[in-house]
Amino acid sequence: MSTMMRYSDSELEALLADVESDLAERKESWSGDAPERGRQAVCAFANDLPDHHRPGVLFVGVKDDGTPIGLGKADADELLRTLADIKTDGQVLPPPTLVAEKRRLKGVEVAVVTVQPADAPPVRYKGRVWIRIGPRRGVATIQDERILNEKRRYRDLPFDLQPVTFASMSDVNRRLFEEEYLPALCAPDILAANQRSLEERLAACRMIVAPDQPVPTALGILVLATRPDDFIAGDYIQLLRIDGPSLSDPIVDAKRVSGPLGQLLRELDLVLEAHVQTRVEITSGSVESRNFDYPLAALQQIARNAVMHRTYEDTNAPVRITWFNDRVEILSPGGPYGLVTPENLGQPGIVDYRNRNIAEAMRVLGFVQRFGVGLAIARQQLAANGNPPLELAGTSTHVLATLRKRP
Repeated sequence: MSTMMRYSDSELEALLADVESDLAERKESWSGDAPERGRQAVCAFANDLPDHHRPGVLFVGVKDDGTPIGLGKADADELLRTLADIKTDGQVLPPPTLVAEKRRLKGVEVAVVTVQPADAPPVRYKGRVWIRIGPRRGVATIQDERILNEKRRYRDLPFDLQPVTFASMSDVNRRLFEEEYLPALCAPDILAANQRSLEERLAACRMIVAPDQPVPTALGILVLATRPDDFIAGDYIQLLRIDGPSLSDPIVDAKRVSGPLGQLLRELDLVLEAHVQTRVEITSGSVESRNFDYPLAALQQIARNAVMHRTYEDTNAPVRITWFNDRVEILSPGGPYGLVTPENLGQPGIVDYRNRNIAEAMRVLGFVQRFGVGLAIARQQLAANGNPPLELAGTSTHVLATLRKRP
């Protein structure tokens, strides 16, 4: 959904009192098994199987009967940060839309996590689809997943879930799906049950529109097609190595990196590694020091961010990496998105997702450990290596990241 509904204090107090509501989960504290069960509840609220079209709420500092007891000796600010991190820690996929805040209910301060229904169910926690109907919270059945898939079909879909109407099932690499993607996404016991057809599994992973409409989505093409750039023209990475500080200087190497998402990112890593130069300095006796002109991890994080956050719509432009003698420029098509603006671009904690499902796929394939930390890692690596600070600039058409060479 495009906007985040915020409950009033009286509405929250009514949810507290309604112990049979499937829109509320109550925890006295955030210890013991509460983090596990709380994340299960967040996943279930995001899936919204009853089709409330209203947010679910996780309360912390509340008894099972709805009586607020407060946060006790807990550090409220630290607790809120921990709860907000449910969105970005990569365990609930695709990343849920939620807000964690402190609210005073019935005269007592409690933590409140408001979870928006997902636009693209099913949502998974640790590879399982959690749902809630009334007081029941459990793992979705095959029929439950079919209902969630149907809900997704009739909503306004983001680009990465739109059907690629001129593609067909023959363009989807079944082996890549069953041997690489699916085992990384789903819990082993879910795979072992294996009662779903190929079409049902592809639909549950958002790779096709629906079991009875087996048309690949943009996500399915990007992740599973052998040549996705045949269908989505800008889906490749162009690298130019320039012998000098400007584009008018000689080109000494040019690479075009393409293929399904996992292959594209693995090949990109190899290309970046091949261009990083190492200087060996003998400091005293047999002791040597190895210095890199750029830390590989910083280049990887910025390049992966460019792939994750780029726009594929209304452009044939690839992600461009231009490697000059004094700097590396990484350009991502599409300007800042959502909460991110040219003014706050790069600020810690300001994160939004143009391609939420592509972000999930990168997490599943192992190229993202947790969301929202790529820039922080890059900055840390640059500083530790002695490089100048990362430079970021955004316009309505692109985001440009500049990494300067270590002096």
